[in-house]
Amino acid sequence: QVQLVESGGGVVQAGGSLRLSCTASGRTFSDYSMGWFRQAPGKEREFVASVSWGSGVTSYAASVLGRFAISRANNKNTVTLQMNSLKPVDTAVYYCAASSRAWGIRNPGDYDYWGQGTQVTVSS
Repeated sequence: QVQLVESGGGVVQAGGSLRLSCTASGRTFSDYSMGWFRQAPGKEREFVASVSWGSGVTSYAASVLGRFAISRANNKNTVTLQMNSLKPVDTAVYYCAASSRAWGIRNPGDYDYWGQGTQVTVSS
C-alpha cells in the first residue's frame, strides 16, 4: 500500500501561483510514477501532469503546458506541482496518484493509489 497526502491548495486570484505537494508513505517512492489529476464539479477527473519513475520523464496536459511544472524528490518521498498563471478554469479538486507503470500514465485507470485531494479555487 502507498498512502498519499496532498497539501498546498487554497484560493488565489487569476494570474497567481500555487504550489501543491504530495507526500507518500508505505512503499518505495522511487518505484512509482507520480501524477496529478483534477476534477471540477460535474466533470470527469482529468490528467494534469505526470513524472515517471527512473528517468523522471514528465508529461503535461495541453491545457497546462507552459504554466504548470511537476517535479519529484525521491529523498523526500514528495512530488510537487508548481502552478503559475492560474485561470478560473483551473478551479478543481487536485489529486495526487501513484502508478507502478513507467509510461502511458495519462488515464485514472493507470494509477494504483490516490490521495484524498486538495481544493484549488481561482477567482476572476
